[in-house]
Amino acid sequence: MELIVLTLATFFSTLLGGLFAIKFKDKLHPIMAFAAGVLLGVVTFDIFPEIIRQIADNNFDPIEAMIALVVGFLLFHILEKSILIHHNHENDYKEHKHPQVGILSALALIGHSFMDGVGIGLGFQINTAVGLLVAIAVISHDFTDGMNTVTLMLTNKNTTKKSKIFLLFDALTPILGAISTLFFKVSPHFLVLYLGFFAGFLLYIGASDILPEAHSEKSSYKLIGLTILGVIFIFCITRFT
Repeated sequence: MELIVLTLATFFSTLLGGLFAIKFKDKLHPIMAFAAGVLLGVVTFDIFPEIIRQIADNNFDPIEAMIALVVGFLLFHILEKSILIHHNHENDYKEHKHPQVGILSALALIGHSFMDGVGIGLGFQINTAVGLLVAIAVISHDFTDGMNTVTLMLTNKNTTKKSKIFLLFDALTPILGAISTLFFKVSPHFLVLYLGFFAGFLLYIGASDILPEAHSEKSSYKLIGLTILGVIFIFCITRFT
């Protein structure tokens, strides 16, 4: 029963974050500056510590996680630039955005949300206390997950309607991920590789897509401050959960 209630909470947290980004889409640059800090904070204070913990507990080779990180970074770089190269004839020397890049980014975040749900389910397989702690952490950052999904869609010139559809998928996938753990278990080795891969993806979209776009019109100390605030926000969440 606790599992169902908590995964429903992730649904509403993600949905609210996405709707917030849609409501304030005319202020996307400050939102993106904050979101870039959030992504950096998630990688540094959430994903990396879990990778280190799993490596220490299971005596894995740390180079495997680092290879997965580089693969995640380069794979998304190649996919994104391939899309841009394919459309290069549209306007050879003018910077422009493509909806496919936003969709690709959103799908990757949806995949992460599914694994968030898996994490909650596996936590409850250990015991209720662990499940609750994992769920609190997921619920806390799902608001920014929803916000990031919508931001990436809108930034890359997707419609608000399509952004809402992907937001709904992002909100539903933690529930599906949690339910899936009733039928299988994720091995620690797979988890380490997945976390490394996803860390590479987050570093790429944060540093190469979201942060440059946040400063594309006019750079300011306010935007820099919002990025730092995003990092601090995730640091506080991870310390308390």
